[in-house]
Amino acid sequence: MAIVTTENLCKEYLQGALSVPALRGINLTIEPGEFTALMGPSGSGKTTLLNIVGGLDAPTSGRVVVDGVDLARASAAERSKLRLNRLGFVFQAYNLIPVLSAYENAEFVLLLQGKSVAERKQVVLEMLEEVGLQGLGDRRPNELSGGQQQRVAVARAIASQPALVLADEPTANLDSKTGHELIDTMAHLNQEHGVTFVFATHDPKVLEHARRVVQLVDGEIAEDIRR
Repeated sequence: MAIVTTENLCKEYLQGALSVPALRGINLTIEPGEFTALMGPSGSGKTTLLNIVGGLDAPTSGRVVVDGVDLARASAAERSKLRLNRLGFVFQAYNLIPVLSAYENAEFVLLLQGKSVAERKQVVLEMLEEVGLQGLGDRRPNELSGGQQQRVAVARAIASQPALVLADEPTANLDSKTGHELIDTMAHLNQEHGVTFVFATHDPKVLEHARRVVQLVDGEIAEDIRR
């Protein structure tokens, strides 16, 4: 079963009296295990599409089904449950909780899910090691580099073994070398553990690893290339 299916997905925003289209009839299917990049310039609709798939925004029209849940028909509680248990998010600005350590940030979703202390500890230590942060779990975000903070965000996103990780410009605030290392880490998680990733990006580093590139132009799919 597909992880994501969109049917004629449209999104319009009001700017004063004007209606500005952000998405124009997007039809897209994401299968388990994909490592897909949504490419396009600013204003092409890639972040809007990612936010709608993640249940963070609602379409103006059309249908989106994520992990078997029709988001239009789901209640707010059902959408929250989907985000908590089946989706992972990695944002451009890291979105870590500053007063929590790297360990506690990575643990946060598991805590919300009600996992036991022992289970949380096992998973978080494994995830921090997976992303190259072993031994740094007690550091707070302001004691970590930008690349290390983004690795904590990745560890947090995958700790609950989600069906899908949505990453919005994850390398935008990183230097070239650190960005390459982060994408290498995500590609490893995809290949070794089958984690499904969808990126919104215009970073060519992501293109080097993406096995599918969906090019958006003015809210429409201009090209869909599988490698």
